Amino acid sequence: MRFETVATMSLATSIAIYFIIWWVVLFAVLPWGVRSQDEQGTITPGSDPGAPAIPNLKRKLIWTTIVAAAVFAMWHIVYTYRLIALDDLAALLGLPR
Repeated sequence: MRFETVATMSLATSIAIYFIIWWVVLFAVLPWGVRSQDEQGTITPGSDPGAPAIPNLKRKLIWTTIVAAAVFAMWHIVYTYRLIALDDLAALLGLPR
């Protein structure tokens, strides 16, 4: 099997796509391991009982960056080597070519 590189993209486009992927992954990662203050039994006065007791944001930002980098790398390979073409997507969705 021989891969032919036919597609390139600018640095600005790559950064923009990574930024979008990073934000989508962040919203997927935010609920990981969340325990509410009510579940912990330590409700801070003036806050919602459903608020996270320990949000671990630094850890979640690190995981977001790792997962987003992996997703971006996979997307970049698929795009660069044209592993999935628009005709393939049309066939997958049952649209006429």
